[in-house]
Order: sequence, then structure tokens, then C-alpha cells
Amino acid sequence: MGVRVKDIMTRDVVTVSPEAKLKEIAGLLVKHSVSSVPVCDEAGQVVGIISERDLLRPFGKTIAQRRDWWISALAQGNDLEPQFETLIGVDQHRATLLMTKPVKTTTEETELGELAETMSENDIKRLPVLRDGRLVGIVSRADVVRAIAGLSAI
Repeated sequence: MGVRVKDIMTRDVVTVSPEAKLKEIAGLLVKHSVSSVPVCDEAGQVVGIISERDLLRPFGKTIAQRRDWWISALAQGNDLEPQFETLIGVDQHRATLLMTKPVKTTTEETELGELAETMSENDIKRLPVLRDGRLVGIVSRADVVRAIAGLSAI
């Protein structure tokens, strides 16, 4: 039997609600050293995924080039210039407006080869892992690479 998603996934998944504010999301990404989080509704269903790239959209090209600065500034609770906040409407942006949907997902039983193919063909960095429609983990390209590195024969 080959390597399956359940063998390599992260089980303790950081999530946000559809109403989570941009600042809260940025803070979670920094705190947990992740680049995206699933967006789950009250029933625990995955309704989207929000990544650093999604968070950059409201800031435009110039601000996007300063990604590390603004994520850190927001996460640390630093105040932004009033004109800047008005321009980008930071307090108005919620996960539901910025998230990517629909979300491609996988299951715990998906084999490594199929997972790698799905991620590669769809240019996906991480996939939520579902069991009976509920989030039970997340698997990243880095997890796949580590699993490949650990194989004795490819």
C-alpha cells in the first residue's frame, strides 16, 4: 500500500469564518507561519480558502510589492495612515469577499501520486482534506515533497 494523504496531512488546521476581517486573517497567517487558511461556515463546512495572494488583492500592485511589511504591520496591530485605510477599506474586507471558491479538496485515502498530479495540474499549493464532508486536515506541496523524499524507491 502506498503513501496516502492521511499519512502526510496536518491534522490541526487553522481556519477562519466567512466574516473574519482581513487584519485577523493576516494575523493568523503570521502567527501560524502558513500562507493560507480554509474558510469554514458555522456547520464546519469548507466554503472557501484564503491565501496571502487573496489578501493582496485589495491593496493593488504597489502595495502588493510590500507584502511582508503590511502583513506584519497588520498582524502586530500597528495603525496605518488614515488615508491609506480609507483608500483600501481594510475594515470592510471580510474572508467571504476575498476567498477563493469553490475549493478543490481531497480525501484522506487519496494516494500520493494522484494528489501530486492534482496539485500540479491545478497549480494548487494546499488542499483541505475532507472526511464525510467535514474538514479533518490540510495537505501542502511541501508535505508531498517530504513524502517523496522519504520514499526508498521512486
